[in-house]
Amino acid sequence: MKNNRVTPIEIGGEEFKKIGYQLIDAISEFIKTISERPVTRGESPAQLQKILGSSGLPENGTPAEDLLSEACELLFSHSLLNGHPKFMGYITSSAAPIGALADLLAASVNPNLGAQILSPIATEIEKQTIRWLAEFIGVSPDYGGILVSGGNMANFTAFLTARNAKAPGNIKEDGISGASPEMVIYCSSATHTWIDKAVTLFGQGTRSLRRIPLDTANQMDIRILEESIKNDLSYDRKPIMVIAAGGDVSTGVVDDLEGISSICKTYDLWFHVDGAYGVPAAVLPELKMLFKGLEDADSIALDPHKWWYSPLEAGCTLVKEPGHLIDAFSSHPEYYNFAGSDQDPVLNYYEYGLQNSRNFRALKVWLALQQVGRSGYMKMIGDDIRLSRLLFEKAGNHPELEAITQNLSITTLRYVPSDLGNAVKKREIYLNTLNEALLNELQQGGEVFLSNALVRNVYCLRGCIVNFRTTEKDIKEIIEIIVREGRKLHHKLQREAGISAHA
Repeated sequence: MKNNRVTPIEIGGEEFKKIGYQLIDAISEFIKTISERPVTRGESPAQLQKILGSSGLPENGTPAEDLLSEACELLFSHSLLNGHPKFMGYITSSAAPIGALADLLAASVNPNLGAQILSPIATEIEKQTIRWLAEFIGVSPDYGGILVSGGNMANFTAFLTARNAKAPGNIKEDGISGASPEMVIYCSSATHTWIDKAVTLFGQGTRSLRRIPLDTANQMDIRILEESIKNDLSYDRKPIMVIAAGGDVSTGVVDDLEGISSICKTYDLWFHVDGAYGVPAAVLPELKMLFKGLEDADSIALDPHKWWYSPLEAGCTLVKEPGHLIDAFSSHPEYYNFAGSDQDPVLNYYEYGLQNSRNFRALKVWLALQQVGRSGYMKMIGDDIRLSRLLFEKAGNHPELEAITQNLSITTLRYVPSDLGNAVKKREIYLNTLNEALLNELQQGGEVFLSNALVRNVYCLRGCIVNFRTTEKDIKEIIEIIVREGRKLHHKLQREAGISAHA
């Protein structure tokens, strides 16, 4: 009887070692030369489809060595490189190299973190990672939590936990159709679109959402928040939660967390902080007061793949009283034999969130936290903020740029032609059109990648620095690129319109 099985998907030990070394060499060279490459090639879907070809599913296999070599060429040459020092678009960080190695290791063992028995040491590593993240941002290490795919899922998990805790009646048995009175949720007008998905997908409906206007500091106006809560109570509605920004994704503003916490305590509402972007900055002593009140949050959404520089995917939900997670998500079908013993209870992560099968996201976060340490993160996060302030300062000092906002590591600015003048007809409309077109040019050009923000109806270029490779030299060069491309585009638009700048 044969004691071995030959399969086309297996790779023998020596072959795995050979092609693994080749892959690591290729990745090492890619990381070494990343700053010399274009941030993006701006290729269209049609161009990329042509490169891949239109052949059907292969009938027979191809050697792994050839496939990996081809995949390296495709990814290194045809990707948007968010690890590039001049990538400042959205909030995807330059990924820590140790995270790439961690993902390889995690995938090799392939634990399923749905239950402790399926992932014994991996479960304990995730528990420790959760505790360290809580300590990092300055809240109690007794917060429990779970690692998820990203900010949307972190906030969804908190949303469902809050609703289960604060809904009238028994929502798990009766559902939201049986919940009376009507439940209401509050957030600022700048809250990320995850909340729109949440109220739609989880059955609340958009009418349940109260978007509170911003005050002059671009924070949620807590005076209007309290008035809105009182008004809903007067109509016998049931306010259940307030969502505060721990670093707004457009401008980096942190809401008045202490003030919102006080209102939540007064009216017995769940206090959730969407800190997917900004909360890691709470580690800096000079920003301690900015995040005052965070320690009172019932739940916090974090994204290690943002300002902890983890490779995608890595989000996190922290909950002050972890039992609320179990109340919301736990179930015990008869085919689950995951209970453990009374003497040594286990944590089964399927009871903490939406997934049953879960990959080992924690490993890359856990390893990076140890490689860098608190002090290393404080330096990198502080440097990112300093570079953002430098971008704001240089924009403010340039005659053809207007600095708009600067908070945490996000700067917004716009290009304003020197020959435009204040008397130009429809000046603001033209500037919005010009800067939107400029952003599109920059994103396709490959020299720098920025995103956009709309600040009081002003269309802005937005640079978010969560990038340990960015330097002062990059900031100087980015200013030069924006001005150079802005001038060219302004002159082009003027020629096409057949008017002078002072018309």
